[in-house]
Amino acid sequence: MSDADNEKGRSLDSTENVKQPSIQVGYDEGWEAWSTALGVMLLQFSTYGYTNAHGVYTDFYVREYLPSYSSSQISWIGGAQFALSFLIGPVTGPMFDAGYFRTMCYGGSLLFSFSLFMLSLAQPNQFYQILLTQGIGLGLSIGLTYIPGIGLISHHFSRHRALAMGIGASGSALGGLIHPIVLNRLLRTGLGFQGAVKVSAGLCTASMGVACLMMYPRYPNGFIKKGFSMETWRGNVVRYFREPAFLFSSLGTCVALLGLYFPNFFLQLNAIKRGIDPNFAFYTISILNASNIPGRILPNLLVPRYGPFNAMILITFSCAVLIFGLYGVEDIGGTVGFAVLFGFFSGAYVGVVAPMVSSLAKDTSEIGSRVGTSLCLASISALTGSPIAGALLGDDFNWSPPILFSGATVALAAASFGMSRFFVARERGTWRV
Repeated sequence: MSDADNEKGRSLDSTENVKQPSIQVGYDEGWEAWSTALGVMLLQFSTYGYTNAHGVYTDFYVREYLPSYSSSQISWIGGAQFALSFLIGPVTGPMFDAGYFRTMCYGGSLLFSFSLFMLSLAQPNQFYQILLTQGIGLGLSIGLTYIPGIGLISHHFSRHRALAMGIGASGSALGGLIHPIVLNRLLRTGLGFQGAVKVSAGLCTASMGVACLMMYPRYPNGFIKKGFSMETWRGNVVRYFREPAFLFSSLGTCVALLGLYFPNFFLQLNAIKRGIDPNFAFYTISILNASNIPGRILPNLLVPRYGPFNAMILITFSCAVLIFGLYGVEDIGGTVGFAVLFGFFSGAYVGVVAPMVSSLAKDTSEIGSRVGTSLCLASISALTGSPIAGALLGDDFNWSPPILFSGATVALAAASFGMSRFFVARERGTWRV
């Protein structure tokens, strides 16, 4: 054998040794696996579930606590919160892959609790105080916990991964059901704004503490914790976006967030401005988020059979149709019907997006960085989507422009997911993708 052949053989052996720690580690049974899924659900209940109650804050700020600011300006609070939770994905994803799950999970939980208690000290008409605590503080803390939590489920599950991810993601819907009811009731008692936020901060702190105890990191045998390399990160990002399927799926995720959360932020305000009894309107966000729960879980039962891309196209298109349907919603019956249907399909979107992106990973070592990179691109839309909708709404509360904008962007996202599906199906030679 020639020296060249020997060198080639040594190179192949070296490559195999490098990839060995990235073997699939998923298993579909055991206490630690299901405890982790439930722990992630509880963590999502406390963090993303709290952001799903932002519609209550938006209504309260516009009408009572920040009357000197427009709805567009107030929307920057929720936009900053969502954007920052996605923006740091390219850092938290690789750090999770490198073995720093507990560092990010514990650190993010502490920051979330601190920021929420600081929000309780914010004074009326002090926009910057609320932006710093609720927009920036909560946004960063959610970003530190979201990808590590969802990614950890992938390490425990293989065959039932989509279902387990759906269970984990359902926590935010459960939080979106409970937190709005609690906040609405507390804000209208003698406790006032500061007391209401302190009570909810205590609830979130307790649930996050239990969640941290229930989650178990599981890395491959022989795994060695690594440092974060900017050079490696840049190389991976370039490689990911050279794949047409990843490019179009990330583009679809980005465009979708321009309009997908418009109902979450403005449905309660829309109901009140259309003359619906405020005592009922306060429950619209909770109804929407209650429908989120089956939406996060049930579609993921079909993903293993029909594929995440097929499911995502149907889900996103349905969300677009429903947003356009807001044109005809003017009474209690229409509001409830919209909240139930949109809650289900928007919940399905959140439940399927991570399995869809992670299905493009070559092995488990890429899951965190791929999901993080894709969500980072979406942070631009998360930041600007709500303020754009608020600006289109205007001080005269003309609902047609924001409805048209939000529905069109979500429809465009469905088309982008369709392009991604085309490339994946062509590569794998099957329509079940």
